[in-house]
Amino acid sequence: MTSTTESTRELLLSRIRDVRDYPKPGVLFKDITPLLADPAAFAALTDTLAELCVRHGATKVVGLEARGFILAAPVAVRAGLGFVPVRKAGKLPGATLSQAYALEYGTAEIEIHAEDLSADDRIMVIDDVLATGGTAEASLELIRRAGAEVAGVAVLMELGFLPGRARLEKGLRGAPLEVLITV
Repeated sequence: MTSTTESTRELLLSRIRDVRDYPKPGVLFKDITPLLADPAAFAALTDTLAELCVRHGATKVVGLEARGFILAAPVAVRAGLGFVPVRKAGKLPGATLSQAYALEYGTAEIEIHAEDLSADDRIMVIDDVLATGGTAEASLELIRRAGAEVAGVAVLMELGFLPGRARLEKGLRGAPLEVLITV
């Protein structure tokens, strides 16, 4: 757990809206758009994640498509670090490294520009939600294949009733998992 103050946690949680039956009946979707629309909450989130990057010695920030981009880019700027996107397959121009991973209903693939990372880099992966952990786990593999070190993974919210933490644990190889809110 991070050193995030209880008041910051409460501010962030108060700006996450529950949307019932989205994207399908029976699902309770956690909508972060009200948090992003509130400058005080978005700044508190950005500051907290930037502090984690500094604390863990990150040299670059990786954001996972798509909401991870929204969070990670301002964090990288605030922490004075570079930002590298991890995209769905086929979305990046030029030479990429790709990683396939299993979903409950099939497979998916993500890519990164290998030249954006080096052996001197320590990478903090940032995303909005840790659910099943597949995308985050695949991103750790991509980062290591590009020759960089994993500084950690930081997420706004963990869905504690899903197996994301357990799935990600092996791939972290001792790097920290920082979760601001668990629901």
